[in-house]
This record gives sequence, C-alpha cells and structure tokens, in this order.
Amino acid sequence: MLTDTFVRQVKHKGSEIGERYADGGGMYLRVKAAGKYWRMDYRFNGKAKTLALGVYPAVSLAKARQRRDKARELLADNVDPGLAKRAEKLSRAVEAANTFEALAREFHATKASSWSASYSERWLRIMDKDLFPYIGKLPIATIQAKDLLHALKRAEGRGVIETAHTLRQCAGQVFRYGVQTGRCASNPAPDLHGALRPVITKSMAAVLEPQKVGELMRAIYGYSGQPITRAALLLSALLFQRPGNIRAMEWAWIDLEKAMLTIPAQDMKRRLHEKRNGRPHFVPLATQALQTLEEIAPLTGHGRYVFPSIRTGERPMSENTVNAALRRLGYTNDEMTAHGFRAMARTVMAEQLHGISPDVIEAQLAHGKSGPLGTAYDRAEFMDKRKDMMQRWADYLGQLAGNAQVRTLRAA
Repeated sequence: MLTDTFVRQVKHKGSEIGERYADGGGMYLRVKAAGKYWRMDYRFNGKAKTLALGVYPAVSLAKARQRRDKARELLADNVDPGLAKRAEKLSRAVEAANTFEALAREFHATKASSWSASYSERWLRIMDKDLFPYIGKLPIATIQAKDLLHALKRAEGRGVIETAHTLRQCAGQVFRYGVQTGRCASNPAPDLHGALRPVITKSMAAVLEPQKVGELMRAIYGYSGQPITRAALLLSALLFQRPGNIRAMEWAWIDLEKAMLTIPAQDMKRRLHEKRNGRPHFVPLATQALQTLEEIAPLTGHGRYVFPSIRTGERPMSENTVNAALRRLGYTNDEMTAHGFRAMARTVMAEQLHGISPDVIEAQLAHGKSGPLGTAYDRAEFMDKRKDMMQRWADYLGQLAGNAQVRTLRAA
C-alpha cells in the first residue's frame, strides 16, 4: 500500500505511459511527466474499465481512497461508477446553468411581451440591483428561505420597505417558474410572508369635509394664473379622473355634442392585455365641465392636447402643474394633491349625495368593481346612472362654492 511520503516524493522515471504504483482495491497512482493521477481499474458487465479519481496533490491519498471505496459500493449495487460520475458531472453542469439569475432572466423574457414596458423595465432593474448580486449566481434548486430573506433584508435595511415586499413577490414568480419547468422543487418566497416590516400606506392628501371642499372650489374659481391651469384644476374636481388622464387629455377624446369624454383603453392604468383588448373608459361631462372645455377651446382646441405644455404643444402639461397650482392657492402637499380630487369625490359623494350606488362611483373612478353589478355599471347601457351622478356632483360642488352652509342632497 502507498504512503503519503512515497506519493509526495515519487518522481517520473521517463516511461511514455508513466509509472504505475498500486494501492489496492484496483486503485493506483499513475506518475507522468505532466503530473500524478489517481486511477481505478474495475470490471462492469464483463468489460474492463478505468475510473479517474483525481489529480495529486489536489486529491490526497486519503481522498482518493474514499472515492475508490465509494466506487466499490456502487459496483456492489450493480451501478457503473463511471456512468454515475458522468451523470453527477452533468447534473452539476445543469445546476450551474440554472442559477437564480438565469431563471429570472428566462422568466422575464417569457413574460415581457405581456407586461407594460415600464413594469418590465422596473422588474428587471430592481432584481438586478437587489437580488442578483446576492443570490443571482446560486443554483436555484439550492436556495433556501433564509438565503432569500438575507437578500430582502438588505433592501429593507436601506429603508425601501415597499421594494423589499415587491422583490419577494418577484422572486416568488421566478421560483414558481422554476418549479413549473423542473429546475427546483419548491418556492421559498411564501414562507417569508410576515418576515419583512409592513408597508405603511399613506393616503393621498385630500380635502374631505364639505365646508373645506367649498373653500377649495372658491379658490379654484378665483385662480388668477394661467387660464389653462385653472381649467385643469376645475376638471380635476369635476371629473375626478387620474391626474395622468387629466393632463394628457386629448381633444379627440371629447364629444361636446354627446357630452362624453372617452379615454382609450391603452391610456388607462391597466394591465397590458387590458390596454390592448379592454374597453375605453367613459366619463360623462356635466354642463359645468362642458362650459369649462368650451372656454379653453379657443386657446388649445387647434392642437392635440386639451392642456398642452406651455413650452411646446407637442406634449401635455407637466405632471407637477396641478400640484404647483394647489400650492399657489395655499394648499400644502399634506392638505391637497392632484390625486386627492379622486378621494375627495369618492368620500364626499358617498357621504353627501344619497342614493348613488358605491358601484357607480367605483366604475366612474375606473376602479375594480366591488359588487355583483360592478361590471354591468361599466357598460355603456348603464350610462344614465353615471350621467346623473356626474351632474349631481358638479351641481353640488357649485353649491358648496357659493354657500357657506352646506346641506345634504338627497335623490329626488
């Protein structure tokens, strides 16, 4: 049997195939000019075969003997150790190729066509910043919940709590894809539910008391800045649509004769397939809204946008214009925002304009519908209820602006 000292000191003696020094059990040391190699001869199904056990000194005598013994155990179980080694090598290669980052990018490429460009870009950007550097190179099959949590905690530690929660969801998508394609056995992301600090949701600042709403409307009617900005403030209150839809409103969307604003599906806040295949969003125009549009038509009606940028008519007004106008009126960012007109309408209308179904309000807000009639209210044939609601809301705002004493308006 060989010894460590012998293996260390033995030299190549010039044989072309190298010298062979047996250790027992079929194992031997082959000494060549290029180095020292551990080998094992064995027979399987009557055929003579040779198994490579490693190269000295990376593989010591003791390690080589362990590998020989393992190979003999496989032979005892009627398993060819050479084929087993090849299968293990292939498995490691497959595992190395199926890293978390590789699967994430593959999943992203699969889904990108059904996602909006902005969501697709953000998905990959936050993964590249907060997950790939820490678990990206790990084989996805080896990643445990604690590994994912360690990466998520780094994002949480920077104070981006909401991003950390988003990352957990995105990672869950990748693991689920890995399970579906046979690259991993489980998804650890659901096990981390509750392991991160909760997201504290801050509602958009909004005026919600009728008397305060009256004060706001009087301030808007008295706005002394640009008439286009004043009109944007008024329509934000009268129509309570998303700020992006207000500022990017196009004259082509407006039918003054039918008193209807039609926002195309692709311009709504929806999933990509809903933008492509969904219905447009209808916004009935009360007489006050029509009057506001007719007043500014001579100023902007020749162009594309109802509220064009003051720098170039090729783009809509800045997303900060309405908020800046509110600041000019004396409302701080904690008191009222452009998005706050939606909360103002939803809250005050539900509390003061009795007889209006919450589903009608939600449909006009373009929110997910909460009741069994929700989907029906979003159809054109139910538009009468929405037309009535929009006119009552515009009338109520006018009454609040003109009266110090506010009364509840009940359905006739």
